[in-house]
Amino acid sequence: MTSNCTAVTEFLLLGFSNVLGLQILHLATFLVIYLAALIGNLLVIMLIVVDSHLHTPMYFFLLNLSILDIGSISVIAPKSMANSILKTRLISYSGCVTQVFLILFFIPADLAILTVMAYDRYIAICKPLHYETVMNKRACLQMAAMGWSAALLNSALHTGNTFRLPFCHSNIVNQFFCEIPQLLRISFPEVFTSEIQILIFGACLGLVCIAFIFVSYIQIFTTVLRIPSEQGWHKAVSTCLPHLIVVSLLGSTGLIAYVKPTSESPSALDLMLSVLYSMIPPMMNPVIYSMRNKDIKAALWKLVRWKWFIVTKMSIVFH
Repeated sequence: MTSNCTAVTEFLLLGFSNVLGLQILHLATFLVIYLAALIGNLLVIMLIVVDSHLHTPMYFFLLNLSILDIGSISVIAPKSMANSILKTRLISYSGCVTQVFLILFFIPADLAILTVMAYDRYIAICKPLHYETVMNKRACLQMAAMGWSAALLNSALHTGNTFRLPFCHSNIVNQFFCEIPQLLRISFPEVFTSEIQILIFGACLGLVCIAFIFVSYIQIFTTVLRIPSEQGWHKAVSTCLPHLIVVSLLGSTGLIAYVKPTSESPSALDLMLSVLYSMIPPMMNPVIYSMRNKDIKAALWKLVRWKWFIVTKMSIVFH
């Protein structure tokens, strides 16, 4: 049955364009997005680790989210930029396996942590008297560990099932990174059938997480709106709406990319969906979940003042 299949040692990834000007635009855009995501998330991690006032459940989950965001975008962006600079489309078989494994670990773990964060905010706002009991240190560690473990299992299952048999049609992947739907298009038909079943199951779990997040924020929105003032409305909108936008972007584009039928030829829609779910959320999350937060701003200002104080003292000493 596999006699007509070839042993693939490398894959050819899709480039955004062969036109030099568009290649430079692609490189510049990815570089800006990657640096913004890297700097934003590293800053969040540093502030949470350094400032003892941020050692609370909410910021513990933010720390997890920032680590996952750095991981998810670092798996995709540097390789795509390197290929653009070196004017190559190649990725080794082992490199493709690694990329698929890490993408399917970081992005589902990201969604799992977002789900836990929604639950944390729901308890804090809707059931404040029970917050310390429900969101104790042990419970937070268990919820984070469950999210990471579930993502790890999901990644191992999908990666093993995708690469267990040879690829029959070609080694050309119509995407700028190794993505399962595009790999299934060139894989052995038996793998395709079994992997589609697992993808549907994964999509259902993703929809459950997204539905849970939406229900949590709707409850938060309803509770805050009971505050009889314009400030209550403003707080509800500023708290819930940006979070729901990011979750909607990650969930909808990811589900569409993995569930919709793949095309035989390169598709601009496939490229756009992949950029939206893999590149944009890691860049947006530090802004949405952290930089608009008063505690994070206070910690950042405290760090800036401390650095300025150190620099001033050092300058005085040297003079």
